[in-house]
Amino acid sequence: MTLTRVLVAPSGFKECLDTTEVAAAIARGVHRAVPDAVVDRMPLVDGGEGSAAALAAATGGSVVPVEVTGPVGDPVRAHVALLGGSAAGTAVVDMASAAGLSLVPADRRDPTRTTTAGVGELLLAALDTGCRRIVVGCGDSGTSDGGAGALQALGARLVGPHGRELGRGAAALADVVELDLSGVDPRLADVELVVAGNTTNLLTGPHGVARVFGPQKGATPEQVELLVTAMDRWARVVERACGTEVAVLPGAGASGGLGAGLVAVGATIACRFDVFLDDALTGQSLDELIAAADLVITAEGQLDAQTPHGKVPAEVARRCRAAGVPVVALAGTLGEGWESVHGMGVAAVSSIVTGPMSLRRAMADAAPLVSAAAESLVRAVLVGFDVQTGGRRAA
Repeated sequence: MTLTRVLVAPSGFKECLDTTEVAAAIARGVHRAVPDAVVDRMPLVDGGEGSAAALAAATGGSVVPVEVTGPVGDPVRAHVALLGGSAAGTAVVDMASAAGLSLVPADRRDPTRTTTAGVGELLLAALDTGCRRIVVGCGDSGTSDGGAGALQALGARLVGPHGRELGRGAAALADVVELDLSGVDPRLADVELVVAGNTTNLLTGPHGVARVFGPQKGATPEQVELLVTAMDRWARVVERACGTEVAVLPGAGASGGLGAGLVAVGATIACRFDVFLDDALTGQSLDELIAAADLVITAEGQLDAQTPHGKVPAEVARRCRAAGVPVVALAGTLGEGWESVHGMGVAAVSSIVTGPMSLRRAMADAAPLVSAAAESLVRAVLVGFDVQTGGRRAA
């Protein structure tokens, strides 16, 4: 098999390398193995932490820093990305930059109290730029307030018994009787607001955000039950306010129910990959690049049993399988159940760490480790690894 064209389409490595840096490191390794190969790079994002900045860089846009209210009430530095090129006029915000789990200290992880107020403040900052479209990336959230905090920051009021205005946090939603949208910033009516998340995430029910994600965000069993009650009540209140049955709306549970809250002010919910891999947004066509490649290399910070469920390598593998193009994957670490990626069509997997090494050193040396792993994996492909789901071996 001759590799004349390789596509590098990775995700970022959290708290280590962003997706652009991972793509560059993989490309260096490929060129060491096959100096004459054409290497296309398409750094990918899924709406989690760092997505907005990566899209700004990829489209020649800019990043506007904004100080907002963090998930536990302290000020945090977040940002709005203003995209360039064919996506000019679009602003992208990572909800994680204002309300991500990484912003919640371990000893304050109580999802009945954390707030998405900072996300609403980011939306106000985006409106100040004069953009025509705002995309909210959902991922890596540290909140479960149904987007109520974001609505409050946008001017909405949560009304409890006897007309009392409620405060922030999911615990307050157990008492909410009305969502008053009369004070919401009127500029929202003039922009397209898109929530880009995992459309399998539901707001309520046995697979709703409280039961599925509450424990991951620090909720005790008792707090999970409080969140279940709060989300059930919130769903009814939001439906009365906007007419949409968010209790069963696919994606309404994105980022602790942020999707449901933003639907109340006119947002539409879309599959994150339909949004973040859209040609008009990225300026590139992933499907066309895959079709032109002899081999595709994807990557993620950790490959594990969750990877097939909506992560970047899973989406890349799905498209490669449809196109009949072999795909291999690199990982910062291989977690429990990483073998499940083979079922997605990933032919070979390699960790960037090949010997005893501290996490600190691995993170510090991540770029050269990624390059070395990419070179090794490509050389293995060249000498005969089975890199196609159909079983054709390299020659």
